[in-house]
Amino acid sequence: MMKTLADYMEMSYRMEIVEDKDEGGFVVSYPDLPGCITCGETVESAVLSALDAKRAWLEVALEEGIEIYDPDNLDDYSGQFKLRIPRSLHRLLAEHSKREGISMNQYCVYLLSRNDAIFSK
Repeated sequence: MMKTLADYMEMSYRMEIVEDKDEGGFVVSYPDLPGCITCGETVESAVLSALDAKRAWLEVALEEGIEIYDPDNLDDYSGQFKLRIPRSLHRLLAEHSKREGISMNQYCVYLLSRNDAIFSK
């Protein structure tokens, strides 16, 4: 069954809001809708513009027959993955986590989060 514009507008597409430090204001995009991007002087105005941009993007995609993907869903991720590492690194991680008084899993989540924040800027 073909989805309508209303069907797509009801879907919870993830919105990313980034401050534009060069020009001022905020830039908003929808990662699951490639090229759907807008801006506003305040977060509130950027979000309102984003809803209009989403509608316009979906209208064009439906008219042009462009494939529209369903929004990414956190239910698709278990929060677990298996990783093979050298024994020497395993030992270092175990020692550092013990020194911090937390589990090695918590320590690794901390390290991954810290580095993800650095590299996602």
